Amino acid sequence: MDDLGERTEEPTAKKRSSARQKGQVPKSQDLSGIMSMLGMLVVMIVFGGSVFEMFARVMRRTLSGDINSGLVSTDTIWQGAKYVVVEIAYVLLPIMALAFVLVYVVQFLQVGWLIAPEQIRPKFSKLSPIGGIKRTYGKRGLIKTVLNTLKLIVLVLVASLVIRSHLDDILVLPKLAPMLAVSAIIRLVITLSLVLIALLLLLALLDFVYQRWQHTQELKMTKQEVKDERKNMEGDPLIKGKRLQMARQIVMQQIGNAVPEADVIVTNPTHFSVAIKYDTETMNAPKVIAKGADLIAMRIRQIARQNDVAIVERPPLARALYWGFEVGQEISPEHYEAVAELLAYVYKIDGRMSPADKAFRDQQEPAAV
Repeated sequence: MDDLGERTEEPTAKKRSSARQKGQVPKSQDLSGIMSMLGMLVVMIVFGGSVFEMFARVMRRTLSGDINSGLVSTDTIWQGAKYVVVEIAYVLLPIMALAFVLVYVVQFLQVGWLIAPEQIRPKFSKLSPIGGIKRTYGKRGLIKTVLNTLKLIVLVLVASLVIRSHLDDILVLPKLAPMLAVSAIIRLVITLSLVLIALLLLLALLDFVYQRWQHTQELKMTKQEVKDERKNMEGDPLIKGKRLQMARQIVMQQIGNAVPEADVIVTNPTHFSVAIKYDTETMNAPKVIAKGADLIAMRIRQIARQNDVAIVERPPLARALYWGFEVGQEISPEHYEAVAELLAYVYKIDGRMSPADKAFRDQQEPAAV
C-alpha cells in the first residue's frame, strides 16, 4: 500500500503552514457573498426610508426644474448631473462601505490575517486556455457545477412556495392605492429575501464545512512524505545518532579527565553525581568540575573509585549543586558551609591537610624563619 503512494496520512502542521503561505486556505466564497447580501438587506430595512426619500427628492427636483430654472445648457446639464451623483453617493457610499467591511470581516473569520504574494504573482499557467478548460471541466469544476445547479433548483422551489403563500396579497395589488401597493411589494420582497438569504446562509455554512474537508483531503500525505518531512526537520537519524555518539564521547572524555582531579564526589546517591575540587591558590571557592545524571552519574562514580576519589552521599546537596551550577562554576556562598564540612570530612578520612589549615601553615612559616 505504501508503494502505491496513497495519501492516507493527515497533513502535518508544516504542510498546512506551507499551504497557507501559498494562499491555499479553506474558505467559502458563498459565505462571504451571503453575509454581504444579509448586511445589505439589514441596512436597506433600517435605512430604506431614507434611501426612498432621497430618490424621491432627486427625481422631484430634477423633473420640476429647480436645478436649472428651466434653462437648458451645458452648464445646467452638468450642474444637474453633479447634483444627482452627489446625492446618490451621499446615501449609497456608506452602504457600499459597510458591505465591503462585512465581506472583509467574513473573510478574516474564515482564514485569519493572511498575506500571500504568490497568489498575485503572474503565472503563465493561469492564462493557458488548456489549464482553464481543465479547471472548468475537471472533477472539481464538475462538482461545483452540480452543486450550484442543485442550489438553484432549491432556491427556485423555495421562492415559489413563498410567493404561492402570498398569492392572495399579490392578486389584490392592482386594487390598492399606489403607495399602499408599493409598500406591500416592498414587504413581500423583504420577506422573500429573508427566506432565501436564510436558506443560502445554511447552504454557505455547509459549503464552508465541505471546503475545509476538501482542503484537508488535498493536503493529505503519503507515509513516505511524512517520513521525509520528519527526516528534514529532525535530520537524518544516522547522522543524528553519530552526532549524539560524538557528544557522549566528548562528555565522557571530559569526565575522565576531570573526575581524577576532584576532591570529592557528592551523590544523590544514584541519580546525580557532582565532582567538587578546591584549590586555595587558584580558586576563590570550591568549583564544580564535572556532573552528570543517571548513566553519566554512574560513570563518574566508577572513575572516582578507580582513582581513589572519595564518594559521599549527600542527596540534598547533590541536587542543589547539580541543578544550581554549571561545570567550571564556583559554588555560591549559601553552600559554603555544607561544602566546607564535606571537604573537612574527606580530608580527615584521607589524612590530608585541609585548605584552611594549609593556608594557616603557609602564613606561619615565614615568621618561624
